[in-house]
Amino acid sequence: MLFRKPLLASLLILLSLALPAAHAADDGVSPGPAVYRLHLYQLHTQERINIVYRIGDRYLPTAVSQLDYFLRDYRTGTEKDYDLREFDLLHDLMVRLGRPDGEIDIVCGYRTPKTNTYLREHTQGVARHSQHMAARAIDIRVPGVSTARLRDAALSLHRGGVGYYPASGFVHVDVGPVRRW
Repeated sequence: MLFRKPLLASLLILLSLALPAAHAADDGVSPGPAVYRLHLYQLHTQERINIVYRIGDRYLPTAVSQLDYFLRDYRTGTEKDYDLREFDLLHDLMVRLGRPDGEIDIVCGYRTPKTNTYLREHTQGVARHSQHMAARAIDIRVPGVSTARLRDAALSLHRGGVGYYPASGFVHVDVGPVRRW
């Protein structure tokens, strides 16, 4: 897990251990609020995070802050507050894939305008007004899942843009307008 403060890390670990399971057993007991967890691996920094970021309708500010840091522009270290719907999109995508506890490889999270300009000048397929700069997009892979299957699952959610990059082995998912390329 990625933490900036040891005390917060300890509190989050204790909280995650005390939480009810996301799915209730067939014991007749009503389940508690839904638990939303993300398990991410940043390919460029080799950092991992496995964190509960939401319980029911309540986002956990410390966890969200840790996700914002994790998804920072790794080239500059710059963070931006992510659109919370992006986290829910990733969570729901993993549920749709039948891998709710699976790990997502992060190819690209937030990008500063300077990084975006650099990438536009040196690579293909980078949008001038990329959703990455608004912290509303992430390029991902899921180990053991083909990019075609990942793309199809993302499209089935109808929750934003889905870009398919089979030659590069990743799928772009964002919470902007529904579109595909």
